Amino acid sequence: MTYIVTDNCILCKYTDCVEVCPVDCFYEGENTLVIHPDECIDCGVCEPECPADAIRPDTEPQMEKWVEFNRKYADLWPVITKRKDPMPYAEAHDGETGKLEKFFSPKPGSGD
Repeated sequence: MTYIVTDNCILCKYTDCVEVCPVDCFYEGENTLVIHPDECIDCGVCEPECPADAIRPDTEPQMEKWVEFNRKYADLWPVITKRKDPMPYAEAHDGETGKLEKFFSPKPGSGD
């Protein structure tokens, strides 16, 4: 099992999770985060740290596409290990549906 980031992180990008990760497997895009599924050690400490409930175990139904999404962008984006401020208006976008299709940016973030 591994943990992955889903679309609820898009436009929120809370980074509380990255500071608790013991293996530094989070990667930063312009408006979201991903977890490298091959680096995650399944410790689960990141999941309760996410205020947007965007981190899920890959064993939940229909997570296959998110595993591949996380793997793809983790290979392209810089690692992030330090907490940063969330995106402006993160609270307003928390729980919004269709964020992948409407708002996702494939551009990398700045990393640490």
